[in-house]
Amino acid sequence: MTVKSSVKDPTAVERANLLNMAKLSIKGLIESALSFGRTLDSDYPPLQQFFVVMEHCLKHGLKVRKSFLSYNKTIWGPLELVEKLYPEAEEIAASVRDLPGLKTPLGRARAWLRLALMQKKMADYLRCLIIQRDLLSEFYEYHALMMEEEGAVIVGLLVGLNVIDANLCVKGEDLDSQVGVIDFSVYLKSDDDIGGKERDVQIAAILDQKNYVEELNRQLNSTVSSLHARVDSLEKSNTKLIEELAIAKNNIIKLQEENHQLRSENTLILMKTQHHLEATKVDVEAELQTYKHSRQGLDEMYSEARRQLREESQLRQDMENELVVQVSMKHEIELAMKLLEKDIHEKQDTLIGLRQQLDEVKAINMEMYQKLQVSEDAMKEKSEIISRLEDKTNQINAAMKQLEQRLQQAEKAQMEAEAEDEKLKQEYVNKSESLQKEFSQKEKQLLQLETDLKIEKEWRQTLEDDLQKEKETVSHLRIETQEIINLKKEFLKLQEKNKQLKRICEDQEAALQELASKLSESKLKIEDIKEANKALQGQVWLKDKEATHCKICEKEFSLSKRKHHCRNCGEIFCNACSDNELPLPSSPRPVRVCDSCHAMLIQRCSSNVP
Repeated sequence: MTVKSSVKDPTAVERANLLNMAKLSIKGLIESALSFGRTLDSDYPPLQQFFVVMEHCLKHGLKVRKSFLSYNKTIWGPLELVEKLYPEAEEIAASVRDLPGLKTPLGRARAWLRLALMQKKMADYLRCLIIQRDLLSEFYEYHALMMEEEGAVIVGLLVGLNVIDANLCVKGEDLDSQVGVIDFSVYLKSDDDIGGKERDVQIAAILDQKNYVEELNRQLNSTVSSLHARVDSLEKSNTKLIEELAIAKNNIIKLQEENHQLRSENTLILMKTQHHLEATKVDVEAELQTYKHSRQGLDEMYSEARRQLREESQLRQDMENELVVQVSMKHEIELAMKLLEKDIHEKQDTLIGLRQQLDEVKAINMEMYQKLQVSEDAMKEKSEIISRLEDKTNQINAAMKQLEQRLQQAEKAQMEAEAEDEKLKQEYVNKSESLQKEFSQKEKQLLQLETDLKIEKEWRQTLEDDLQKEKETVSHLRIETQEIINLKKEFLKLQEKNKQLKRICEDQEAALQELASKLSESKLKIEDIKEANKALQGQVWLKDKEATHCKICEKEFSLSKRKHHCRNCGEIFCNACSDNELPLPSSPRPVRVCDSCHAMLIQRCSSNVP
């Protein structure tokens, strides 16, 4: 039932008939064009029949659109959609609109079909149109040929027209008033066409040659475009690398300048520290001298005190009143001695602290200035001076012990003198005045001793402050040396990065040189191929009817002098003028050419030009 309904459907019958007519027209056009052997003009009958058949196929099932004056039914609407779907079709649409002689949409559609055939892209344009059936439904009915499978079959058949070269003049032709009538007599077979096997073989050979040349051109165009893209990418990468190199060089110059500045600052810091150490050495020596002088004054005072104690012990034996005064004096002297002992202990503690601080300073100086032997000698001298001071303090301690022993002896003497006090009371009364005077003198001496002790305390505080300042300077120097070491490490890392960048740059320059040599070779080959293609293109063969004389000997053709076409330049010559034949890989037998083309082709083959 479905087969009978499809046969009875008039639209299906119309589609089948149009498909068969399209097959016949395309096949006849290809066969006649290959047998004709040159580019087709607009007057060529099979080509005109093909455009008529295509016009009927595009008009099938077209919707009628209402306008103000009449009903409009044209194929220019769907063809105008192609430029939106296929961007390369914009040039055809713009050139069709700019043609001055075209006034109707049908004339524009006919011009569009001719330009698409010349561009060999009719199949691509119609394929894009068939895929978008939603857009086609605005122009065609659902049963139209372009909406069914027959439209896809016709588009596939149109791919075979890429073999044909057409040179159509659209500008002066009257496309608006042409009548599209299909001539069926062209497609009826005759007895002469049934046995044309040799002609089919020749047509197949020519088709193979043409396809081979077109594929070569396409491959060459693709290789040239890829090489251009590679060259552009390499140029961009080269510019980027040059910019990175310039930035790296600027960074290296800046780091070198910073390194020079840091070195100069380091030398200045070293000079300052040396001057400061020398100044501290001078100050320490002056302080040691003052300390020695003060110690000498104290020794003298202690010797005077011993003498006075001896005198007092002699006087106590004589005076009773003086004993009371001496007891009080003893208490005061004991307190003074205790204070002196405390001061001595404090001095010893401070000396121990100074020793530790000096040891720390020695360790820091040994770490910072291992190569400076001068500082080590100075520290050794300081340690010797401190040892001498320790010896003097030991001597002072021994003297204090002796004084204590003498005081014990004096106490014993006092106990003995108490018994004799009663006897000597009267004598003490007389000598009390003299003793008071001596006591006042002793008080003055004690005041002098207290002032000397205050001076020593102030001197100790100044020494401690100087030591603190030296510690701070040493810590600053440590931090600065650490920063210098870090800067050196960063500078070495930057030098290694610079070397790596230089190596990469050299490798890339070598690669660019190799690519440039390869590109120059490929460009030379492409130019040779283009010259060969130019020599092959643009040559139009003469018609057999127009050629009456040989181009070489200029004699009229006859049965003995038969016509022959040169397969290279297209000129017609007789068989007596040239017997040159060249074998081709795509043809089963050699091709005949003229003398000039034969010499040119042999020369190219010898120079390896394709």
